[in-house]
Amino acid sequence: MVTAGAGDDEGEFAGQCILYGTVKCNSSVGECTATSFSNVSLCYFVCGVSVFVSLYCFAVVLHRIYTIFIGETTRESVWMNFYFACCGIFIFFLLICSCILQVGFDKLCTSILENKEIKSCSDAQQKSWATPYKGSLFYTNIYSAKSADWVNFFLWIVILGLLIVQKRKESEFRPLSASDPEWSTAENEPIVSSKSRQS
Repeated sequence: MVTAGAGDDEGEFAGQCILYGTVKCNSSVGECTATSFSNVSLCYFVCGVSVFVSLYCFAVVLHRIYTIFIGETTRESVWMNFYFACCGIFIFFLLICSCILQVGFDKLCTSILENKEIKSCSDAQQKSWATPYKGSLFYTNIYSAKSADWVNFFLWIVILGLLIVQKRKESEFRPLSASDPEWSTAENEPIVSSKSRQS
């Protein structure tokens, strides 16, 4: 959703990134045009993070299916630490992307609303646009991308919380090993020693 929204807006504005841009509307002719854009790498960054997170989720699903059929549990703690690291990284980058979309969208709408005849930002996409721009869906695309990115951000926070709960449960029920202080070799000794049997 994020990739589609940001990518569609680039297509509508001749490959330019409309985030943090400015739009001027001429009330006399009823036409709008984009007068400034942000660096196109900004939109590529937002799309790239979304694609990478999607690929990671697909890879995790395949890995979980693999472990179910193969029954590999020896490295479960290693994978759990890996999931923790990835989850923290994704939350960080999703927060950055959400802020980029939110602030960039607000700045764009502020420039549009400078025209007193336009009551809301969404009204601008109903106007005709100067060639080569086509802003018929710019508001819908950016709003959908912004909403989807915030939803992804909060979902990954929930996933992180579930991982923490699972980690605590595993630590509570972890079997003792010889390196633990609670481990005692006395349990392995026979109840009746060999000396008492000889006597």
